[in-house]
Amino acid sequence: MTRVLLAECKQEVSSFNPIPSRYADFRIVSGPDLLRHHRGVREELGGAISVFEAAGGIQVVPTLGASANTSGGVLGQADFNRLAGELLKQVSQAGPVDGACISLHGAMQAANESDPEGYLLTEIRRRLGPDVPIVVSLDLHGILTDQMLRSCDAVVAYHTYPHVDFYETGERAARLLLRILRDGVRPVTARVKIPALVRGDELITETGAIRECIVRAQEIEASPRGLSAAVMWGNPFTDVPELGTSSLVVLDGNASSAGALALELAHRFWSHHERMQVPLTGLEESVRIAANEPTGTVVLMDAADAPSSGASGDGNSILAVMVRQRFPRTALIPLVDPPAVVAAFAEGVGGEVTVPLGGHCDRRRFQPVTLTCRVRLLSDGAFRSESFGWPWNSGPTAVLQSGNFTLVVGTRPVSLFDRSWFWAHGQDPQQFGAVVVKSPHCEPHMFADWAARLLVVDAPGSTSANVRALGHVHCPRPMFPLDEVRDWQPQVQFFGAGTH
Repeated sequence: MTRVLLAECKQEVSSFNPIPSRYADFRIVSGPDLLRHHRGVREELGGAISVFEAAGGIQVVPTLGASANTSGGVLGQADFNRLAGELLKQVSQAGPVDGACISLHGAMQAANESDPEGYLLTEIRRRLGPDVPIVVSLDLHGILTDQMLRSCDAVVAYHTYPHVDFYETGERAARLLLRILRDGVRPVTARVKIPALVRGDELITETGAIRECIVRAQEIEASPRGLSAAVMWGNPFTDVPELGTSSLVVLDGNASSAGALALELAHRFWSHHERMQVPLTGLEESVRIAANEPTGTVVLMDAADAPSSGASGDGNSILAVMVRQRFPRTALIPLVDPPAVVAAFAEGVGGEVTVPLGGHCDRRRFQPVTLTCRVRLLSDGAFRSESFGWPWNSGPTAVLQSGNFTLVVGTRPVSLFDRSWFWAHGQDPQQFGAVVVKSPHCEPHMFADWAARLLVVDAPGSTSANVRALGHVHCPRPMFPLDEVRDWQPQVQFFGAGTH
């Protein structure tokens, strides 16, 4: 039997979120529980397991699976040390293996480690030895570091945004590993670093300018010598020394062709990079537009406070302007505010509370707005996502109503790239004059297809698309759009057999 090790460690971080992530923010499963969990959800390891089990002759060796419940701030030092220590201990105890399939995100950051994925892969490589092939799956928002590429044999990244190919990416990674183990392919990786931080609708892979790059990457990957190809544009909010965009091509033993194709992908991307910024509508103007819309729902996209991108979720800037402008329509607003939830639970359903709302976590950007509210609903915050059926938990959660404002208020942030948190708490976004959506993008049927208008609001927050205002310190410079990038000359780096 061929023994294949499985491991997972995934989180996306905003360096500008002042609230640190903790070990308790991760879903941890290990051993047989890892297999049971991933057979029930369509994530990367689930796709990999399906391929290995169908192939026959493979003994899957599960170690530890850790995935953050949502994105967040920089992971605390003790928390990362514990997480890494537990994962690496299980890798050490797995015994001899013939290969490894590792699921990572690529945009983690810890207080004591700017490249957690690179560290983990280096330590896994040290434990497994130089000759055991390691294939890694990554989010295309991952930051592809030299250390990561030196410590594995190949990288496979998502091809979709919004992401709908988690499972399929795991399948691709597993098939690549089997080709190394059974067919003798020798992966050679070519990577080009591109000095760009990008955001916006042009990155939607079905409709945006990025589609040209993704389609070409898929063609390369499907070619006779193709093993993997991608454009990874990183996470603009993870301010680390190797932040940026990368083109990636992995071929079977043909470095010159891999390099030429990686340069082609890089040039294709660069030809569109200036378009890959978000047209933003001012905060005050957005609320005025929503107030004057005669019929239908106006969706106010507050991507600057998107928990799925690493924000704290307590941003109340749109609410504050609505109160100040005496917004005349009904509005549905998500918010993280633990003290407000405690007050609501103390009063009970039907009771009345006067509470400061918002600004509890990110006090530099947000000031509380005090409202008198009726407590309409209380819950434990456990629900499943509309998008993938994943179990999510916002902690104790309250629905508060203050005049024409309905607020779903949680104890901790959850991803808000679909409607599931609203629905789980009895709220239908289509029944409101305005709804605040804290996500940069959602699948079109969730909001865009039925909304009267959709505005991307220039609000403050630790995941603002106005990246010039965030205050990057550690990322390479010059970097678009933080700087003017003149006469960029792309360079190819190669990684592969014999470089471990």
